[in-house]
Amino acid sequence: MRKLVVTQYISLDGVIEDPVGMEDSGLGDWSGPFTRGPEGERLKQEELEAAGSLLLGRRTYDAFAAVWPHVVDSPFADRINALPKHVASTTLTRAEWQGTSILAGDALAAIAALKDGTGGDILVYGSLRLVHGLQRAGLVDAYNLMVYPVALGAGGRLFADGARSTLSLTEAQTLGDGIQWLRYEVKH
Repeated sequence: MRKLVVTQYISLDGVIEDPVGMEDSGLGDWSGPFTRGPEGERLKQEELEAAGSLLLGRRTYDAFAAVWPHVVDSPFADRINALPKHVASTTLTRAEWQGTSILAGDALAAIAALKDGTGGDILVYGSLRLVHGLQRAGLVDAYNLMVYPVALGAGGRLFADGARSTLSLTEAQTLGDGIQWLRYEVKH
């Protein structure tokens, strides 16, 4: 069985929405003033290398598809572009980004079937509403979090209201400008 790993930039008060300010949320580029340093770059590359596919919600997919296919001379971009990508959407009818399949209809059932398959981790970037649905369905196996030393006071949070989960910390370290790298396994 494959692991479904949610990876997020997150503020100290739990906000994951719009970390680079591309979604017109009013939160601005709250991750931009901080650097994760070479160790953080290595961790993100290793995380991506462990992935067998990406799972994205529609808004995150649109943002990524507008950028990553055009990035050159980057091992990260090469890997993200080469991976199979799955987008959960009830409105998307055509996916232009190479290697993308659309999970329409009962996306959660399709995701459960993906988890039953073989291959590396299923990595979820961003995708706030999708993550909340995955949490409610009990499909999340792990969280990789880069906790930024900022409190935003507003914005979409990692855990939906009412979402309960017991986690086990498996890794923690300080990166760059005080960003905390935390890995948690979900206790099912």
